[in-house]
Amino acid sequence: MSTNQTSKTADLQRDTIELDDKQHMTTDYGIKISDPDHWLRVVDEKHNGPSLLEDQIAREKIMRFDHERIPERVVHARGVGAFGTFRLHKSISHLTTAGVLTDTSRETPLFLRFSTVQGSKGSADTVRDVRGFAVKMYTSEGNWDIVGNNIPVFFIQDAIKFPDVIHAVKPEPHNEIPQGQSAHNNFWDFMYMHSETTHMQQWVMSDRAIPRSLRMMQGFGVNTYSLINAEGKRHFVKFHFLPELGVHSLVWDEALKICGQDPDFHRKDLMDAIDAGHFPKWKFGIQVIPEGKQDDFEFDILDATKIWPEELVPIEYIGEMELNRNIDEFFTQTEQVAFCTSHIVPGIDFSDDPLLQGRNFSYFDTQISRLGPNWQELPINRPVCPYASLVNRDGAMKHRITKGKVNYWPNRYGTNPPASPAQGGFTSYPEKQQGSKGRHFSDKFKEHFNQAQLFYNSLSPIEKMHVAKAFSFELDHCDEEIVYKRLSERLAVVDLELAQKVAKNVGGDSPEKAPKENKGQKSKGLSQLEFMPESAVITTRRIAILIADGFDYASYKSMKDALQKQNAFIFTIGPQRQGVTAETGEKVIPEHHFSGMRSTLFDATYIPGGKKHIAALSKNGVAKYWITESFAHLKAIAGLNEAVDFIQKQIGLESVKYAAGSGEVMQSYGVVTAHGSSDEHLKISAEISKDSKGFAEQFIWQVSRHRNWQRELDGLVDEVAA
Repeated sequence: MSTNQTSKTADLQRDTIELDDKQHMTTDYGIKISDPDHWLRVVDEKHNGPSLLEDQIAREKIMRFDHERIPERVVHARGVGAFGTFRLHKSISHLTTAGVLTDTSRETPLFLRFSTVQGSKGSADTVRDVRGFAVKMYTSEGNWDIVGNNIPVFFIQDAIKFPDVIHAVKPEPHNEIPQGQSAHNNFWDFMYMHSETTHMQQWVMSDRAIPRSLRMMQGFGVNTYSLINAEGKRHFVKFHFLPELGVHSLVWDEALKICGQDPDFHRKDLMDAIDAGHFPKWKFGIQVIPEGKQDDFEFDILDATKIWPEELVPIEYIGEMELNRNIDEFFTQTEQVAFCTSHIVPGIDFSDDPLLQGRNFSYFDTQISRLGPNWQELPINRPVCPYASLVNRDGAMKHRITKGKVNYWPNRYGTNPPASPAQGGFTSYPEKQQGSKGRHFSDKFKEHFNQAQLFYNSLSPIEKMHVAKAFSFELDHCDEEIVYKRLSERLAVVDLELAQKVAKNVGGDSPEKAPKENKGQKSKGLSQLEFMPESAVITTRRIAILIADGFDYASYKSMKDALQKQNAFIFTIGPQRQGVTAETGEKVIPEHHFSGMRSTLFDATYIPGGKKHIAALSKNGVAKYWITESFAHLKAIAGLNEAVDFIQKQIGLESVKYAAGSGEVMQSYGVVTAHGSSDEHLKISAEISKDSKGFAEQFIWQVSRHRNWQRELDGLVDEVAA
């Protein structure tokens, strides 16, 4: 090697940093960092207080993180949005002066963007992940952004750790693998190293992280805000959105398959429902704690890793949000919409929530990186109320033209004066602050496990089973022993039996004793099964009807009509799309053919009778697997006459019972079968319940229950290959 080549190699090596346990953490300008986990704050004797913007270490860390992806969002890159309306049903003028929460005559326009968190724009919709739930309300006083998630808590307590948790969950830096998954070493290493994540782990490993539809998941504001009333009194508040359709999930095997079969499943589901006029709705609720009562709880109410249990702080539902218009163009609306936790209106204010205070800095900074300094002038981000800024006149991509000689205040013309509070000017709550600088939290922030136990205890048996399976799947993909052994051991602080199940599956050391007592405390609203609609609502449920040549047209048409009257989306699936002929000569054009569609993309399946039809299905491997897979995914299945034997052969379990004689209707594990004419079996009464006797009625009821969880609880799924 020549001297010149040696010199070049040395230069390259100087640009390569080898990180190890001897290289201390530093800022980009070289000073060593002593505490990377806490933002500098003013703290009183209880270690409560606001974060300080003067913290150069936190600012550098957040700023560098905000700007490391251009132009795609660092997080929440995969999104879908829609327009809608917020209506207030009950004024809370005793709590706030905000017009959007006091004036029941208003209809406030809004834009809602759903998203996954960890994946890129090209990732799939149905990965296991937190879902963003960001609402921009265009109020008469300015834009109000509720930048929430479908889970009410977060991984970390302090925003300074946000770059770390996202770096850990993102693809690993040495190989950019895996995409849109948390099932890898770095993520679970971070989860163990930060015990404050224990509560959030339970939520993300629950069914909450694989929703059936964006229209069927809750929304939470996550952070603690303040409401300020006309007397200047403050209440702390959390915001909630509860879906009208109930809270439902996919099953894991189904979610994995949909990732490949239809990676746009959730966004198409939302758009299709709105296009069909079935507008999704959410009840809007608040939890409120008066100032002065914030220390009355065993947890710190400003800790974003904690919920406010409903038994202690009830939710009051005061309004309704509806999505009723799809976007016109994806890029200019869904992609360019930008949210800020700092976008609030008079009557709403911040709290000392340390995660919120960091987000207030980070979100605004990120939008400048993505969209430029004039991002708020883009049509999707622009307020609907009159707005004008004397000072913000220039910058890249400026849209508005502002006339006048001056661009400063005060000026000789009195141009663009500020507004007094009486004129609607925003004023911050005059909270008294006294304390010393320090990187500290209150002692209550140090407790990390009680609410993880509370969440797990509150789940139903099937949900607990899914949590164990989720942890087992995730840690099975970790190939470094220290990672999966330590995390499976940590689970014992939540529940010993859970830890033992997971450790056995992933190769960890099975703990014999719980390091922390679990007193079995439960809380309302944590199990998804609490939100099951009481009535037989199947609006927008996707139901497949399988047919082949020779099918019984009468039972096909009658069932299709009956289901459509219930506002379900019906899809006919056949061997090909050139047309399928009934035994009586009618020709039907299917929406899809068997090889072009899969059972995973539907909520339920119906098969009409017909000898030749069933003989054809019995020779079709995809059609046979369709039934097996639907059963394994716990979905409702119905068959009439000759279809009964076909379904029975595919499921092949003695535990499942079937209709045997003419006129009989049988429901067993969500499989509904009958023999007889369509006239007697496909009539629908006005009221449908679990006690309804009709074939079609019982099928509709089973579809409305979302899944037959008993199949999995009784071990039937393990006996049927999915």
